[in-house]
Amino acid sequence: MVYAELYGKDLITTQEWTREELDAVLCLAKDLKRRKYSGEILPSLLEKKTFFAIFYNRSTRTRASFEAAMTLLGGHAQYIEASTTRLLQGEAIKDVARVYSRYGNGIGVRIGTLHEFQPGKATEILREYAYYASVPVINMANDEYHPCQGLTDIMTVQEKMPKYEKKKFVIMWAYAGTIRTPCSINEDALIMTRYGLDVIVINPPEFDLDPKIINFCKKNVEESGGSFQISHDLKDIEGANFIFPRSWTTRKCILEGLQTVGEKTELEIHSKYKDWRLTKELVDMMDKKSYIMHVMPVFRNLEADDDVMDSEKSIIIDQAENRLYTQMAILALTMSTR
Repeated sequence: MVYAELYGKDLITTQEWTREELDAVLCLAKDLKRRKYSGEILPSLLEKKTFFAIFYNRSTRTRASFEAAMTLLGGHAQYIEASTTRLLQGEAIKDVARVYSRYGNGIGVRIGTLHEFQPGKATEILREYAYYASVPVINMANDEYHPCQGLTDIMTVQEKMPKYEKKKFVIMWAYAGTIRTPCSINEDALIMTRYGLDVIVINPPEFDLDPKIINFCKKNVEESGGSFQISHDLKDIEGANFIFPRSWTTRKCILEGLQTVGEKTELEIHSKYKDWRLTKELVDMMDKKSYIMHVMPVFRNLEADDDVMDSEKSIIIDQAENRLYTQMAILALTMSTR
């Protein structure tokens, strides 16, 4: 049974889980959401269990949703800011992973802005935690991957459009005037291609995705029946069923690191595309039945016009809520034997 097989399993990226395993998360997440809205008593699947949530960088929704998820299932989440530990003073990750494995039942790690680490280093650190921990390690977002967000987003797509296969899902680069990693961009491209949507990433040439992500997406659509395309033309928004406007950093910056490229130089490239913003005119090009998504925070009137993000097509609050249920399911499946 897939549910039983997930006990103790690490989640670094959705690409490393089978479709059946991802489906198990979505099935349980939807059931838990149904139970919560129907007023049923939620099962205490994580009673007397502790989840250590280690944060190297800031969070608005991730911390709140993980803590709420543990509480609703009868467990406890312990927030640990990395700067308050000895980790940033040189303590070995293997020691922390081993000790926390003795104290609790799961470890979450949120790590990796380009200001702090060289590209790829955060994923290496996550895998080091996973290697030495004897409890499941959950990626709560790093600079490359954001699996909990990916599962949330496909759950939201399925809710809003049950016949989602072959629907057009647009990931649009949008100006924000700040430097952001492509973790949620990568993850949405990966999961939407796993589930057979027609995914198109629209971005200025300097902001192309990592070739390994592109290759994964091409492989995914061969198996799922969807399609994957890269475009540099905003006109390709036409007919979209879903759109996700968000900024991310240049390929050069990802390859060489922010420390090498320089923040000023990077932002100068971004500023060339200030007109890349989701406007009502662009939304009007979409399918009549279409939705606007965003992982948040939204940089309003930069990435997208304020009235667009507050329009009836916007489902960003529903999307954010679903983080709670997908994370409840991930925690329950990886940490509970019930």
